[in-house]
Amino acid sequence: MDRGKDLAEGSSCGGDPAAATTPSRYESQKRRDWNTFGQFLRNQRPPVALSQCSSGHVLEFLRYLDQFGKTKVHLQGCIFYGQPEPPAPCTCPLRQAWGSLDALIGRLRAAYEENGGPQETNPFASSAIRIYLREVKESQAKARGIPYKKKKKGGSGKPDDDSSTSSIPFS
Repeated sequence: MDRGKDLAEGSSCGGDPAAATTPSRYESQKRRDWNTFGQFLRNQRPPVALSQCSSGHVLEFLRYLDQFGKTKVHLQGCIFYGQPEPPAPCTCPLRQAWGSLDALIGRLRAAYEENGGPQETNPFASSAIRIYLREVKESQAKARGIPYKKKKKGGSGKPDDDSSTSSIPFS
């Protein structure tokens, strides 16, 4: 098995004694996110050193990532704005989902400090980032026409089947 490829892709080796040194899915994703952000800074003109990185650079990075999003966010002028399940397609943009951005910032915030960045100057922990995330969350909720609520885990949403003898749902 090619462990280098597995590590790069974030998969784990089940049953392999060397699996103890294989990073968790979270650690692999955090490293991938950190490397992607570092590449983003290097691609700026002029390139930005990590020590010079500010919340403004982080906001640019989050906006840059929107082009790869998969969440339809209806614009205010769209006839489907505010409808949770529109009946037809529209030309509104795809964006990064709020939950994805929130998780990304959490990983990058941790990676910054793990890579020697001082907690006091962590650009991922700034109020500008928190405000941006709150605005994204609220605008996406309005565009869908439903208040943001955490998804409930477990249960399929189907009525109980009387033939089942177990009352414990499988996850």
